[in-house]
Amino acid sequence: MPDIRIHRNHKLGLAKAREVAWQWAEEVEKKFDMECTVIEGDETDTVEFTRPGVKGQLLVAADRFELDAKLGFLLGAFSKTIESEIERNLDELLVSNKPKKAPAKKAAKK
Repeated sequence: MPDIRIHRNHKLGLAKAREVAWQWAEEVEKKFDMECTVIEGDETDTVEFTRPGVKGQLLVAADRFELDAKLGFLLGAFSKTIESEIERNLDELLVSNKPKKAPAKKAAKK
């Protein structure tokens, strides 16, 4: 079975990363008819996802996401397309949830 492995570092912290993971899970449930289960932990969460021909998990940490998926024989032929779609989807969520920078402070007049 072909594997998909995606790793993304971020600076969201665990609380915000959980929000992004929930958004991702909701989107793949709707778009790809996945069944997702979230297992919350103290320092990391795991989103397990499955449907016929696909089984995997998304590790959610304060500083990274790690996705591992196994594709069955029929979907294996589309592994690069599926991987690209997952990367695009996850990257869009990370960009839209990126922490805002504080405005620069003006120097005091002398």
